Amino acid sequence: MVRPVVDRREPLTNDEIGRYSRHLIIPEVGMEGQERLKASRVLLVGTGGLGSPLGLYLAAAGVGTIGIVDNDVVDASNLQRQIIHTTSMIGRHKLDSAEHAIHEINPNVEVIKHATFLTSENALDIIGDYDLVIDGTDNFPTRYLVNDACVLLGKPNVYGSIFRFEGQLSVFWAEEGPCYRCMFPEPPPPGMVPNCAEGGVLGIICGSIGSAQATEGIKLLTGIGDPTIGRLGLYDALEQSWMWVKVNKDPDCPVCGENPTVTELIDYEEFCGVPAHDREEEFDGQADLEILPTEYVEIADKPDVELLDVREPHEYEINRIPNSVLIPKDDLAGRLGELDPTKTYVVHCKSGVRSLESTSLLRGAGFKAQSMRGGINAYARQVDDSIPTY
Repeated sequence: MVRPVVDRREPLTNDEIGRYSRHLIIPEVGMEGQERLKASRVLLVGTGGLGSPLGLYLAAAGVGTIGIVDNDVVDASNLQRQIIHTTSMIGRHKLDSAEHAIHEINPNVEVIKHATFLTSENALDIIGDYDLVIDGTDNFPTRYLVNDACVLLGKPNVYGSIFRFEGQLSVFWAEEGPCYRCMFPEPPPPGMVPNCAEGGVLGIICGSIGSAQATEGIKLLTGIGDPTIGRLGLYDALEQSWMWVKVNKDPDCPVCGENPTVTELIDYEEFCGVPAHDREEEFDGQADLEILPTEYVEIADKPDVELLDVREPHEYEINRIPNSVLIPKDDLAGRLGELDPTKTYVVHCKSGVRSLESTSLLRGAGFKAQSMRGGINAYARQVDDSIPTY
């Protein structure tokens, strides 16, 4: 058991006593715990798969103030897992959609909307106003950013991640135990760990891990139970099992160690070697490395240009661009002999991540190649809307 994060209480109204009665009759929660929840301020980073159950359950539990950081809009592909959003909200800002759903559950909750992505420039100012941060992101730059900002500010960070049928859960609080960098001092090489957009996720897993994160958050806010500080939970949905791994505080950790070398926020995209967010529409002029879908159309009929699809066969069954050749990224190095060195290859995947890696591989082997910016999803939106997106 650790000290409660919130050391203040806010009285309940008669209506709130009725609303939270099932909490109040739990001795470990009681009036004191519920009043701590009402006085608490929790920041959710993202309203995606994990942020959705987090927002709903924290609101239902009576957390007084919920801040949300997001700068995305609701897309139909979100609805398979992001249960805070509904079909009627497609095209609306996720912040507005989440606020509506939260207030439908509990109008007493104050929702503070931060219509931005968390960056090194704004993270300390935003996080500093909250008692607790719950990280619902799906990319390494933001995870390291959240961790470092929380360490510098002395805030607890409830961590969760999901991929396909698996999830992870822990609480990182440098004042009480290890931080995220104690466990993962360096990010994995770019492309080694695909995100959910590239690799997929069983939608229900978001509920399993997001609900577990909400539980950890409430334990920390009220000071009940044993938070998962110093432990990493590994969830396997196919076996319906949890395995727990001990995580020790690293005295040489660059952020929370005895002699920290990271004393201010850094460029996390550069640190991780990958962008934090999809920037399909922000083509930055790297014409030598990338090509826009509309630019590909202008050269598609040239005999020396070939379109190479580096997705997996099951993705190729979902949709495809006419006249493309399929060689999955992981097979590409062993199949270079099938390619014509006199041709220029335009490489695409789903959203542009795997194609960039494949383009680097091809160029290293002496081929002429460019990556299609935004992948087949961008092609479908910009060139041929008869192609479904996923």
